Amino acid sequence: MNAVNHVPESNAATASAVEARLQQAGIQLTMGGEPTLVPIEPQGAEWSVAADGPTKLRYARQLAAELQRRAWPGSTLLYCPGKQYDGEVNPRWALRLITGQNGEPLVPITPSGDYIPSPAELHSLIESVGRDLSCTLQALPLRDPLQHDRQVWAIPLSCTEGQWRSVDWPLQEELRELSGAPGPAGLRLPLQHFPSGELRQVLTLERDPHGWALFLPPLEREPLEVLLQRLAAHSPGWKEPELSGVLPWDAYAHWQVLGLTADPGVLEVNLPVCHTWHDYAGWIQLLDEAGAAVGLRSWKQQGSRTEGTGGGNHLLLGGPSLEAHPFFHRPAWLVGLLRYWQHHPCLAYLFSGRSVGPASQAPRPDEGSASRLDLELAHRALEQLPPGDQRVAIGETLRHLHADRSGNTHRSEISLDKFWNPAWTAGCQGLLEFRALESLPDHRWTNAVALLFRALAVRQLNPEHRPKGLRTWGDDLHDRAMLPSALWADLEQVLADLAAYGLPLDPEPLRAIWQWRFPALLQWQAGEAELCIRQALEPWPLLCDTPVEGGSTSRFVDSSLRRFELIANPSFRRSYTLAIQGRPLVWPRDPEQPIAVRFRQEALFPCLHPCLPVDVPLQLDVLAADSGEPVAHWRLRDESSGFELLTEGTAMAKTPAPLAHGSATPLRGAGEHCSTVDLRL
Repeated sequence: MNAVNHVPESNAATASAVEARLQQAGIQLTMGGEPTLVPIEPQGAEWSVAADGPTKLRYARQLAAELQRRAWPGSTLLYCPGKQYDGEVNPRWALRLITGQNGEPLVPITPSGDYIPSPAELHSLIESVGRDLSCTLQALPLRDPLQHDRQVWAIPLSCTEGQWRSVDWPLQEELRELSGAPGPAGLRLPLQHFPSGELRQVLTLERDPHGWALFLPPLEREPLEVLLQRLAAHSPGWKEPELSGVLPWDAYAHWQVLGLTADPGVLEVNLPVCHTWHDYAGWIQLLDEAGAAVGLRSWKQQGSRTEGTGGGNHLLLGGPSLEAHPFFHRPAWLVGLLRYWQHHPCLAYLFSGRSVGPASQAPRPDEGSASRLDLELAHRALEQLPPGDQRVAIGETLRHLHADRSGNTHRSEISLDKFWNPAWTAGCQGLLEFRALESLPDHRWTNAVALLFRALAVRQLNPEHRPKGLRTWGDDLHDRAMLPSALWADLEQVLADLAAYGLPLDPEPLRAIWQWRFPALLQWQAGEAELCIRQALEPWPLLCDTPVEGGSTSRFVDSSLRRFELIANPSFRRSYTLAIQGRPLVWPRDPEQPIAVRFRQEALFPCLHPCLPVDVPLQLDVLAADSGEPVAHWRLRDESSGFELLTEGTAMAKTPAPLAHGSATPLRGAGEHCSTVDLRL
């Protein structure tokens, strides 16, 4: 793994202090990540809404080869069937890059060439492997209806308690054909005609003019390693085969595994288990460099601005093994962590994408299906558990509360569906998944956020720093706490908490993220008076189920709503007044209270309130407070271009008379103490 570069000195010292405190407490806290990448010029549905398409697997293989070259020489690349979702015909694919725990390859490194073995040489390979395993292997030829020049052989092969075994597969000639689904031959076998009572474990061999491939039978880890080594020993100098198969159940305990998976609109990377922040940061930096080498990056260019990939950048905390898991024996520590996150909305909103709130992919617990009472009862019960391994109690208590309003446990700011969920094959991994994280355009920003989260987890080890209960947010959560100024003030408090605990962090990378997430739409200054308007977050409302092509339904949100915050210093508030669409904007009496404007950017279908008009273009007028004379006019057509200056100063005399503001109805919000005024009202 490459060394981490460009880490601020204070952050490097804090990262070392974090690891030292974990070591002093006897805790091994691992990290994982799911960053996402897109091409420099993403084209096609696979880079917007679809999980797969014609170029994604090619990009994944190129990235895997680059990671092999830079980090894991000699590692094994395995094509695996991934998850299958409703409405999708085939399982999604997942490439797994595998090496030993100490970095040693599973198969001894031997120089490979460009030579494609002949059918006779492949038969000789199978015979040699069979002799090594003391098992006579029989190759059954099959036809591929999708590619007539491809030769395919199926070789039944299983291993039980160290004994290798093959069976005869007396398949009739007319049935010796693969299915018409795309993918490797091992996923298309006519296994419905396999001998009854026998293990359906088959080694599949493919060859065409471009190369050869193997689909490995579903074996346990040690036999699979033996099979790979025997295959490699009898094919020196040949072109490297494409390997496919299924990971053994205990692979992650003995191998390092990096995954590349097809996800809607993005290529998702599943990092190997990282034992320290330095390990995690090294992988993020390496991924940035390797991605750039093959034309992938962690951001999209939208006009003149950059945005995240839209696929997220989830962070995971866990343990090196289930036996040494840090949370299983410390439920009160976990409760303290969950409560602290609930107290600080910046941890849910500042580093996420544009879609936030109850209908997002990562709603907070107080935006999801659980009531405050249920959350409080759960936390108190977990705090009072007796000493011992409480993984089952933690999982069964929290899993049903950390879910969105439809009960989806995966859609949660802090998801526990991989913590201890026996109902799901991959549900018992002891993982906390922080999902309110978007991909960022700079690996140093990503690593700064990861260090922030890890440092906060360490701070919550001290019982004195754990909140005693949940905070009542009410309407302030979506009205005020989502605004840029409030989010930065909240993050400053978080950083102050860490600094007081001896874990200071450099605020500059986090400030850069804040400025990137909430770009300035307007900056204006006259003397000492200053006005800044920043793009703000707006929780988009969820719409009802909508039929889509294929006969299934989908859930949409109305993303036509937008919001911006007006940040003015005291001099501006004394000297000037504002009007939007000819309606006065009244400053709050409390100088500390922010003010924001909600408007409808576009008309979508389906949408909420289809009878209400679009509000753009918006006209913003600045007037002198004492005389009411116009000072400047701006127009906003869309957020990507910001406010366009129409007239200012002496040029005002050349414009038509300003709108009559005195008789216009002032803008108002949905409540008396609301910080957001709504142009729809």
